Amino acid sequence: MNEESLLIILFFVVTIGVAAYVMIQNNRVRKRYLLERIQKGWGAVPDREYSYEELQSIARYGERIRGDQFYIDDTTWNDLDLLRVFQLLNNTMSSCGEDYLYAMLRIPRFDMETLEERERLIEYFRTHEKERVILQKTLARIGKIKDLSITDYINRINEVKRKGRGKYVFLAFLSLASIVTLFIHPLSGVVFFLTITCINVVTHMRDSAAIEPYFKSLTCILRILYAADSMKKLRIPEISEYLEKIEKDSEAMKGIRKKARMLANSKGMDDFVSLIMSYINSFFLLDFIEFYGVLKDYDGHQQEVEELIEQIGILDSAIAVASFREYLPLYSVPEFRKEGRASMEVKDLYHPLIADPVANSISVRGGTLVTGSNASGKSTFLKNIAVNTILAQTIHTCVASSYKANMMKVMTSMALRDDLQGGESYYIVEIKSIKRILEEAEEKVPLLCIVDEVLRGTNTIERIAASSRILNALNQSHVLPFAATHDIELSYILKEIYENYHFEEEICEDDVKFNYLLLPGRATSRNAIALLEMIGYDKEVVKGSRLAAEEFETTGVWKPLEGGEER
Repeated sequence: MNEESLLIILFFVVTIGVAAYVMIQNNRVRKRYLLERIQKGWGAVPDREYSYEELQSIARYGERIRGDQFYIDDTTWNDLDLLRVFQLLNNTMSSCGEDYLYAMLRIPRFDMETLEERERLIEYFRTHEKERVILQKTLARIGKIKDLSITDYINRINEVKRKGRGKYVFLAFLSLASIVTLFIHPLSGVVFFLTITCINVVTHMRDSAAIEPYFKSLTCILRILYAADSMKKLRIPEISEYLEKIEKDSEAMKGIRKKARMLANSKGMDDFVSLIMSYINSFFLLDFIEFYGVLKDYDGHQQEVEELIEQIGILDSAIAVASFREYLPLYSVPEFRKEGRASMEVKDLYHPLIADPVANSISVRGGTLVTGSNASGKSTFLKNIAVNTILAQTIHTCVASSYKANMMKVMTSMALRDDLQGGESYYIVEIKSIKRILEEAEEKVPLLCIVDEVLRGTNTIERIAASSRILNALNQSHVLPFAATHDIELSYILKEIYENYHFEEEICEDDVKFNYLLLPGRATSRNAIALLEMIGYDKEVVKGSRLAAEEFETTGVWKPLEGGEER
């Protein structure tokens, strides 16, 4: 063997040795960082940021699997700010868990079997740290993918055009031949090696541009399969049912996993290994050879992929809910009433999105009317009732010391606005929103409905007349209606069929203080005129306003005003 050949061999040996050392060190650093991330994230608020496109993509899994199940509609979802609740909950490690958790929040359950199983998993992971961390490390192999959810990526794989891989196999053979030539005829080998390298790199760059999105799609599947391969080795009896299903689906796709090892290691990883593998792929075009080969094996296995996403999603989302429970200062497991008039009894109810919240308790059967001044807490309380009802029937966790209620659908009409694109006024948007609740009430299925400031978009006389009739129509045995209003008149009109509660405030010398405590009965205090005085309105305007209000309360008649005096 001549000197040139020895130098070439030495170069390759040193390169491989350095690469192996760097890979080992990077692997150690990754494992240490992952463990720190898991420990730091447990019981903490997730710090992930989302783009609009990502959130839209995450939502599509739930839309696809919903079938004929009740689905929290967009109006209710937006009214209750449930997207922020999802973000608060989303301590999942994988895209499978992320998609499943979102779907879980939008599809309340009405069967105890599902909810009890979720409770079992949540409590197991909450109380078994060692097993949880082991599973989280495995789930991290799937990871989370930016821009699109794993569901969208996997759906893309069905769009790619299937074709042969003969061209790539031929070029790979020439690449190997060029390396052999380096050892036989070094000078000729260098020319051959450089020539085929240029051809392959150009081919790789040109063809990658067309199918790169599909590479990512296949990489998502492979990540799931590798994670599943690790999961089947776990010995956790409490989740054996899920692990067995994962193993079964994974085994059905083992051919794909074996054929695509290099592709999985070279795509979607931002480290030294990925860099090395990208050079190898560019030279030998292995990713194209494997990609088109794997596609043939993938066809016909879509059902197994869906089942893997579901089973992994169930486990990952249960861990996220367990972490959420650790974050909460107080929570309870809901109790459900099976029969009788729709009712609810909650104690120390608070809102999960509010820092230093004030807890309230209430026990109601039938309609509830909440009155009070602006910013006193009416809307927040009603949102909290609805949010907890949804949490009870999704993640089986309530932010309260006690929650007892029927299983109910949830619909709201609260944070509405004009539809400028559709050319509809606020009032039109509002009456359409309430109409959908009235139509749902006709289904005779238990329903919790929340309406904030009924028909605020129209004049006082018609608002009170129509609001009272709408709320009366919702007063049915299977419906639990809550409504907030500034119209005290409604509290008198509906006093025989709606229980009255209120929030009040304390007027200080230069401020209005709210305690946000729910009190029985209708509101008796008002702060609107006091606020006029507080910020410096003309004393005569304030005095006249106060006298006019007092006179109307006494006589029920508004006295006409005469022309104002010149100043």
